[in-house]
Amino acid sequence: MSECTHDCSSCGENCGDRDPKSFLKPANQYSTIKKVIAVVSGKGGVGKSMVTALMAQAMSRKGYKTAILDADVTGPSIPQMFGIHEKAKGTEEGILPAITKDGIELMSVNLLLQNEDDPVVWRGPVIAGTVEQFWTEVIWNDVDYMFVDMPPGTGDVPLTVFQSLPVDGILVVASPQELVGMIVGKAVKMAGMMNIPVLGVVENMAYFECPNCKEKHYIFGNSRVEEIAKKFEIKKTAQIPMDPNLSALSDKGAIEENSAEWLADLAQMIESL
Repeated sequence: MSECTHDCSSCGENCGDRDPKSFLKPANQYSTIKKVIAVVSGKGGVGKSMVTALMAQAMSRKGYKTAILDADVTGPSIPQMFGIHEKAKGTEEGILPAITKDGIELMSVNLLLQNEDDPVVWRGPVIAGTVEQFWTEVIWNDVDYMFVDMPPGTGDVPLTVFQSLPVDGILVVASPQELVGMIVGKAVKMAGMMNIPVLGVVENMAYFECPNCKEKHYIFGNSRVEEIAKKFEIKKTAQIPMDPNLSALSDKGAIEENSAEWLADLAQMIESL
């Protein structure tokens, strides 16, 4: 442990001097958000945004008002998945989120850029400040469950989200290759340092299901998701197969047309929080 600088905003240590609520930022005065769930991964390319979209959809289908805060500022993919290409609008009271076909509210940096393919070449503090603004300046309308699509890793933005937003729990997303290493452990341990419970772990691209015989083929070897969940005392797990249909729906902005139930148990668990 390094020498204490008494600057908790840049520190991940869980020491006795830290007030876990001291850095929480107030939401916009016109917002109402009941539960906040962060979706994290140890590295990129494992389907974290896909899981975020599917979880928001799953809770929406249960009749809840859901929202997505896209905190992956340098790699925003959520708007494309839902076919959202409009620009965000604002009033004197705050910024208005985009609304998907099925009524899911979302905010992403892509809704603010002049061109969707413009790169976000910003330093860490600016990116973290943008994520804070998505919480404090956007008017989230009576949201039951907000899912935060986090950037990969354990850097500035995850720290900002964990300290500034009242996160009720996290979902960890991993590929089969990640489950044999230490990457999942880093994400889980960061959550523990911030006193945030890990609600579940999702293994994406876990297997391929033959469309003819429905047999499951574990391309990357036998699943270890249950083993990892037991190691870190995580109660819920889920598996998502390698499904070309998911990619196709995402590419054409129609992810809400997906009817899969792979995350049904996680949705039920989140509903009981």
